[in-house]
Amino acid sequence: MDRAVVVGFDGSPTATAALAWAAEDAGLRKRPLRIVHVREPWAPEHPSNGVETLTERCHVLLGNAAARARAVAPAVTVTTALVTGAVLPRLRGEAETADTLVVGSRGLGGFTGMVLGSAGLGLAGHTGCPLVVVRSLHADSGDDVVVGDDGSPHAQAALEYALEQASARRTRLCVIHAVPFPALAPHPAGYGPLPAPNADGAGSRLALWREKYPQVEIVESRVHRHPVPALAEASRTAGLLVVGSRGLTGFTSAVLGSVSHAILHRARCPVAVLSGPRS
Repeated sequence: MDRAVVVGFDGSPTATAALAWAAEDAGLRKRPLRIVHVREPWAPEHPSNGVETLTERCHVLLGNAAARARAVAPAVTVTTALVTGAVLPRLRGEAETADTLVVGSRGLGGFTGMVLGSAGLGLAGHTGCPLVVVRSLHADSGDDVVVGDDGSPHAQAALEYALEQASARRTRLCVIHAVPFPALAPHPAGYGPLPAPNADGAGSRLALWREKYPQVEIVESRVHRHPVPALAEASRTAGLLVVGSRGLTGFTSAVLGSVSHAILHRARCPVAVLSGPRS
């Protein structure tokens, strides 16, 4: 059975955007869609200002979400689940058997208090599948898939996922190789030409992917700039930005909390974070 695209949903604006993204993704990549609402165990079953019980309200919420998803992707098999527990552990558990986990950058209800830096960052780097964090969907955003590449294992996983997405979306893939200026440089002009990122190695890696995905146009960009502003700028006109949760060279010591952390805060488009090779 195909693994599902799983989306955490609580009815908030960013969760609604995440739902739309997840439904479209499931349709493009021919995956089932699972919509999950996490009910926190301390939430009262009988609200003081309503007739419906909390369980009934949650099922209505999920039913409306399923209807929205089917409107976006009519051919997708949609299921819903109401689960009880703490949000992050329950969503990490969902990720163990998911194709992709999708969440909004901020939440309400079952995600009360979850802002970017807690929900997204609490999951990024801790899921066995790609995590996509959706801030909002803009009609004027571009279609390109952008990926940061430094040759590390996490970046290779990101590159593979980015190619899969570009192929499904029938758009081009922009690969950014970013190398910052030396930390002690008073200004960029104080140095002569810097060595290019590992162009030979990158070219060899991409040649293999070009063979596997001949239908995808791959455009490379090599910049002497810190990865965060380089990727954040690229996200302004991208449909999806893909990064590894850890990196090397241009992403030196980039554990979650540095490059991935900053990108989740600064990117203008949905961000996919890959923690390692997919199973």
